[in-house]
Amino acid sequence: MSINIRIIPHTLHFKFNARTSRGAMQQHQVYYLLAAETKNPRKVGVGECAPLPGLSKEYSPDFYIRLQREIQDINDELKSNDLKSLKSIIYNDKFKQLPSVKFALETAIQDLEQGGVKCIFSNSFSAGQTSIPINGLVWMGDKSFMQEQIRKKLQEGYTCLKLKIGGLDFATELKIIKSIRQVAAASDLTIRLDANGAFATDEALVKLNKLAAFQIHSIEQPIKQGQWSDMQQICQDSPIPIALDEELIGVIEQENQEELLSYIKPHFIILKPTLLGGFKVCSEWISIAENNNIGWWVTSALESNIGLNAISQFTAEYPVKMEQGLGTGQLYHNNIHSPLTIEKGNLFYNKNQSWDSSLF
Repeated sequence: MSINIRIIPHTLHFKFNARTSRGAMQQHQVYYLLAAETKNPRKVGVGECAPLPGLSKEYSPDFYIRLQREIQDINDELKSNDLKSLKSIIYNDKFKQLPSVKFALETAIQDLEQGGVKCIFSNSFSAGQTSIPINGLVWMGDKSFMQEQIRKKLQEGYTCLKLKIGGLDFATELKIIKSIRQVAAASDLTIRLDANGAFATDEALVKLNKLAAFQIHSIEQPIKQGQWSDMQQICQDSPIPIALDEELIGVIEQENQEELLSYIKPHFIILKPTLLGGFKVCSEWISIAENNNIGWWVTSALESNIGLNAISQFTAEYPVKMEQGLGTGQLYHNNIHSPLTIEKGNLFYNKNQSWDSSLF
C-alpha cells in the first residue's frame, strides 16, 4: 500500500521577544509533514520539521522550496512502495544533511504505524501514567525581564532553572544568579546555565570560577563550537561541569561522534533531535556517551507541541532521573493544543485532554 506525504507550513508566534545569542525572535516557521496511506487518507502520521536559523545546517531562506522538492522526490519513489520503503529512504546518506527533515519523517512514520493518534512511542509517559521532570527555562533579556521570569518559575514549583546567559554584561548576570541563591539554596534549587558559546576562550575559565560560587549544576557550551582543544582544556579545568550542545551539531558519522566525546571529555551532552537528525541518531549519541561515563539530557529546540510531544515520548524510553529541557510548549500564542501539561516542574501527557487536529 503506497504512502503519500504532504507539507503544511505553520508560523508560530512567541508570547514575547525570544532573545537569544543569535538575536531576537518574534516568530518561528515550522513545517508539518503528514504521512498517510493512499487507501486510508484519514489515518495520518504527523511530524514536525522546524530548522532554526543560525543553528540548523540545512536552513536557508529557500528552505521551503527545497523541502517541497525533497518531499516530491520521496512521493515519486513511494508511488508503488510502502512504509518499509519510506524508512529505507530516510536513512540514506542524503538525509544526514537534512536533520530536521529526517526527524519529522521519523516522527510521521512512527505516528502512522501507531494509528495516527500522536502516540510515537508506547510507554508509561504516553499512556499518561508517569511524568518527566523538566527545568524551567529563563530567557535572555534585561534584568527586570529575567527576574520576573525567575520569580514566576519559582512560584510554579520548579526545582531546576536553566538560565540563558551572555546577553547582559557579566556583572549583572552574576548579580541575578546571586539573587536566586539568596532565596533558594542549592539543596532546594538546581541552577543550570547556557552560554550558547558567548564566552571568549581566554576569559572562559575566569568567568566559570566566578560562577562556581553559586553552586551551578552545569553550563552548556561556554565557548563557540569547533574549538576542540580549547573545549577539552576547559572541561578539564572548569569548576563547573561542562555540557556540549552546539558542539554536536553536524557531527554525523559515528566514528566522529566517538572521537569528539573521547577527546573533549565533557561531563554532559545535550540532545536535540531536530538539530541532530532524529531518534536513531540521538540513541547512538546516548550509547556513546554512556560508554564514556558522560551524562546526558534531552532538550527541545523551539518546536511546537507536535515536535515536543515526539521528543518527550522518546525521552521516556529511557530511565530518566535528571530534569530534561522539555518546557518550551508554553512559548507560543498559537501552539497546537495538546495533552501535554506542566505541573510543578513535571511534564505530563494528560489523557483527558485532546489534540487540536483542525490544522491537519
